[in-house]
Amino acid sequence: MLPLISPMVKDTSAFVRWNNGGGLFHRSARIDPTAVVEVGAVVHSDSVLGSDVRIGSGTVVGPSVSIGQSTKVGYNAVLSNCSVGQFSTIHNGVCVGQDGFGFFMNEEGHILKKPQALHVRIGDNVEIGANTCIDRGSWRDTVIGDHTKIDNLVQIGHNVIIGKCCMLCGQVGIAGSVTLGDYVTLGGRVAIRDHVSIASKVRLAANSCVTKDLAESGDYGGFPAVPIHEWRRQSAKLRRLCKNSP
Repeated sequence: MLPLISPMVKDTSAFVRWNNGGGLFHRSARIDPTAVVEVGAVVHSDSVLGSDVRIGSGTVVGPSVSIGQSTKVGYNAVLSNCSVGQFSTIHNGVCVGQDGFGFFMNEEGHILKKPQALHVRIGDNVEIGANTCIDRGSWRDTVIGDHTKIDNLVQIGHNVIIGKCCMLCGQVGIAGSVTLGDYVTLGGRVAIRDHVSIASKVRLAANSCVTKDLAESGDYGGFPAVPIHEWRRQSAKLRRLCKNSP
């Protein structure tokens, strides 16, 4: 008769129940006594939870993750290969620190995965909306600056650097190796292609697509994104052409 527990599972005893909430934690994790790890949450080896941290049910805190004081993590989030600062909020279903979408084709025509071995660094007072995904870096860490606010369903690729006090609305998509300055605002469904740099205090209208660097502060819109007054002129001219066409 086969054993009920696989012989490959040898270290289950290393996980014990956390008194303050009933979740499981690895014995090597360092957890402040005031932290709450709710039932169904798991904190893996060598992770660090600061004072007054709260980990919601179903959330997995991966190995070597650090979470700063008073940060709240919702239900069913997954954190790996990352650090999170103080007083931040991570909502339900967020995934932080998974591999970025990086591949190359070898001489035989096979698609191979590029190494994705770095981390995500999230600052203080950051808010990350439900079901947002933030990939870890491959050649530099992915960074989210202090006081930045991110809406639901946002995709942030590997190696992206986002400055402080930025606002990213729902369904924004940022491709790999993008750099955003401080106080950047991205309207809903803005898309930014890879390796683009955007200056501080840029605001992008909803549904815009950035295909090249934006070196000056100001408002932009359109596909490709151009200064907002130019985009409005383009839109007005297009409406007149459509109206006058047979």
